[in-house]
Amino acid sequence: MSQYIVSARKYRPDSFETLLGQDTIARTLSNSIKRGQLAHAYLFCGPRGVGKTTTARIFAKMINCAHPGPDMEPCGECESCISFQEGRSYCIHELDAASNNSVDDIKALMEKVQVPPQVGKYSVYIIDEVHMLSQAAFNAFLKTLEEPPAHAIFILATTEKHKILPTILSRCQTYDFNRIGIPDMVRNLRGIAEKEGIRIDDESLHVIASKADGAMRDALTIFDQTVAFCGTDVKYEDVIRNLNVLDYEYSFSLVDHFLAGNYGAALTLFDEVLSKGFNALHFVAALSAHLRDLVVARTAGLDALLELPDSLKQRYREQATRCPLRFLYDALGVTTACESGYKAAVNPRLHIEFALMKLSFLVNAPEPVAGAKQPVAGALPPNAPRGSRPISPADTASAGRSDERLIPSTQPADKTAVAPKPAPEPARRKRAPKTGSALSMNAIMDEKAEAPQEEEAVAVEEKLPDEAAIQAAWKTLVGQFTARPRLANTLAQAKLREEEGEGVKSIFFSVSNAAQKQWIEEKMLRDLERQFRELLSCHKVNLHVDEIPEEDTGEKVPYMPEEKAKVLMDTNPEVRELVAALGLDTK
Repeated sequence: MSQYIVSARKYRPDSFETLLGQDTIARTLSNSIKRGQLAHAYLFCGPRGVGKTTTARIFAKMINCAHPGPDMEPCGECESCISFQEGRSYCIHELDAASNNSVDDIKALMEKVQVPPQVGKYSVYIIDEVHMLSQAAFNAFLKTLEEPPAHAIFILATTEKHKILPTILSRCQTYDFNRIGIPDMVRNLRGIAEKEGIRIDDESLHVIASKADGAMRDALTIFDQTVAFCGTDVKYEDVIRNLNVLDYEYSFSLVDHFLAGNYGAALTLFDEVLSKGFNALHFVAALSAHLRDLVVARTAGLDALLELPDSLKQRYREQATRCPLRFLYDALGVTTACESGYKAAVNPRLHIEFALMKLSFLVNAPEPVAGAKQPVAGALPPNAPRGSRPISPADTASAGRSDERLIPSTQPADKTAVAPKPAPEPARRKRAPKTGSALSMNAIMDEKAEAPQEEEAVAVEEKLPDEAAIQAAWKTLVGQFTARPRLANTLAQAKLREEEGEGVKSIFFSVSNAAQKQWIEEKMLRDLERQFRELLSCHKVNLHVDEIPEEDTGEKVPYMPEEKAKVLMDTNPEVRELVAALGLDTK
């Protein structure tokens, strides 16, 4: 059996022409070699597996070639090129700073730098993971890095540029390597598969490239793993099973269920995904990515943003044409909110299932439950902001529906009766129920459209309570907070005053300071107002907080030490005489 070499080593680029995804850097370094403008120190930074060390080796090979070509390509025949290919060159020295990060290691390197190369013109020193050097090692390296011998060139490679000292950065030419794009990785993997005699489809190559996250070395490692599992005939189903990747079919089926309003099928599909061992959060992330791709596929001119094989692009376009843009926008809002709140959820599965139900109701809202309690005309909605208008018969008639309009009747309306529920318009599709606390554009438009009918409806009149009823209800309200003695004491000592206007009565109760006022307004006022309305059986009562000005309390409470001393001397002549006799200073 011949010795096996992994693809990441076997197909490692050996020239700037074969370097993948770093055309700008390759051109810059090649031109600097042609013009003889070589710097003494370079810094290569970027993500893992994008070619930093490979570029450094190609650079070292080119500058030491004895017979370069017209474009400064290595000849491949001189002793320097042959030694590079066989891995025995004495012109290139590699140091792993992750394990050799002390001052002694750098001192040993400094001694080696003084020795000129035996073959070639330059000695190239490649230091990987240079950010792992200690502070003392960096300081020991500074002088040599700034003024090395004429034959020495340093190439520093790192994945964390922000950890490099500014004094090191100022002495190097910096090159930022980019992540390799999915199309470039797919083309490279396709060429390697043809050389190895492996049959593989574009969908499988796209999955491997996406899993690599921009690192060509990772893509080649995953490719070798896939070939070991599948053999020379690689199928898409085997790839996603081996890599534990969620199939596209799940996302396509879920969106079809959402459009049909079939939340039961969506929940069943989610249970199937969990039963196969997939991570629930990855499931939501895959759904968000699918919705994003549908938005891109639906919008003309954004094909460059759709990193998918050609066989899948047409399928995305077909499903995108059946999805309203507003649905995709709202669905992305639901899935991103589900992702952000997943870790904080007490029941993560229920958290995701509730999100799937909301997605199923974005197009087809559920019908109202038969026998459900309808809002009472003339009453304020529960937890409504102060100053909100009462519920009108038009609101009562449209309760439980998301986007229906009232149909005017030719019969004279009974002003004290609730209007019957009209039949929905067949030409309009129901919108989704509002999932957030903020008003959406649909809600604002619906409110404007329903405004004329609401103005014609007359709410049931409520009798405003008198002073005796208010005092009795307030006393009962205070008694409900006996378990919270501080709040109960504050409410019991409060003074009430009334203001009446435009059919609404405002009740103001006093507190002793601004801190109490702020706390009650932020934490308790809404609940106090709701309970007070229930005790009065009247929703036309608003509750407000008054702050007693300090001068209206009748006395000033001493806070500072000199104020307390003055009060003590005024009320106790003996203390005043003692202070005078001893000559004490009370200020």
